[in-house]
Amino acid sequence: MLPTEHRLRRREDFATAVRRGRRAGRPLLVVHLRSGATDPHVPGESSPPTRAGFVVSKAVGGAVIRNTVKRRLRHLMRDRLALVPPGSLVVVRALPGAGDADHAQLARDLDAALQRLLGGGAR
Repeated sequence: MLPTEHRLRRREDFATAVRRGRRAGRPLLVVHLRSGATDPHVPGESSPPTRAGFVVSKAVGGAVIRNTVKRRLRHLMRDRLALVPPGSLVVVRALPGAGDADHAQLARDLDAALQRLLGGGAR
């Protein structure tokens, strides 16, 4: 489970990440990343945690399938929070094929999208 302080919950935060962040698309999902804007050199200022949110529409499948996809994505993102700069907002949007994908396929697409957004991948 994704710890509470790392969950993206407010509509405004989702909108900020989607509208002002960078995007990387993969066959099963799209990842939006809005990097943190805090200065790590300011004394006394602690960096806010990276927060992640998930969008899984009815196009992915019924309620059971959608919840399974959300649980898998939350678990995968929990292990990858350390890769993302502190204070960042991440929105993972599942595409219709994600309902039929297994855990390994979702992990592969999430890793590829994050690598591209964090500067490790070429177009």
